[in-house]
Amino acid sequence: MYTPTNPDNNSQAVTQQELENTLIELRAGEKNASLQSTASRNNFLPLTQKVYNWLIRPIETGLQESQAKILVFVLDGELRNIPMAVLHDGSQYLVEKYAIALTPGLQLLNPQPLSQAQLRALIAGAANAPSFQANNLNPLPGVERELNDIAETLPNNDKRENENFTKANLQATINRVPFPVVHIATHGQFSSNAERTFILDWNGQINVKDLDGLLRVTDRKRPIELLVLSACETVAGDSRAALGLAGVAVRAGARSTLATLWQVSDESTAVFMSEFYSELAKSQGQVNKAEALRRAQVKLLKDSKYQHPYFWAPYVLVGNWK
Repeated sequence: MYTPTNPDNNSQAVTQQELENTLIELRAGEKNASLQSTASRNNFLPLTQKVYNWLIRPIETGLQESQAKILVFVLDGELRNIPMAVLHDGSQYLVEKYAIALTPGLQLLNPQPLSQAQLRALIAGAANAPSFQANNLNPLPGVERELNDIAETLPNNDKRENENFTKANLQATINRVPFPVVHIATHGQFSSNAERTFILDWNGQINVKDLDGLLRVTDRKRPIELLVLSACETVAGDSRAALGLAGVAVRAGARSTLATLWQVSDESTAVFMSEFYSELAKSQGQVNKAEALRRAQVKLLKDSKYQHPYFWAPYVLVGNWK
């Protein structure tokens, strides 16, 4: 692991206000440079290059000399709302050079690799549920393809879809058999405010307390190794939402969580998730979660249909990156 102690001579001074203004504009700015709008085209690049120069450029030489493969970030404030994958050096995005993960604190983790034997999965979700309509949310037609692709990639699975996707069914299934991988594809959001943290099952909201209890692992020898929350999003403008997301996973005993910083097209999400699990499944344990994430993001990035960061950048891995 490379820990920067002597930054290169090209470090730059920046005020907190300038940093925050730049990050807010990147996240959802009004100057047609937002990562969340495909209308921004490439107008966001000067901002992502500016942040790259602040954060990465000063340690670039050290990263190259150490032959680093994975960058693990402990972020604060508005930095939590920006995917580090999208930082740009003028030629490439950061994700094209490094696998990337987030963690609330390095001291919280004892990273262990995910083995092939641990790819048994509970996969659940809904394409269109009464709860979506009750909350004025659009259907997610890509969920059916997403779940089917994952089921095909990870044949050792239990699938709970549409009307079978309920809190009671999930709880009974998890209590019966331990699942190292839990994948949930539905509407939901995560915030530092517990009242604004929930996912939707077929019938209604599963709030943060119920979700915590649902996922909580009583047998610590068989924890959830990977919790994937697809189509969920962290709350815009909440600089601690990513920690809210991580907190649910940590309390439930999950070693890592994959989710998004904003709600993405469910069509591109289906493509992304299929590639992510394919990388994990075909690797025979040689590709870790962070690298599988990187490869799936780069696949979308290289596709002209999905090359805008709106489609591939918001996926973040929180917790154990191995």
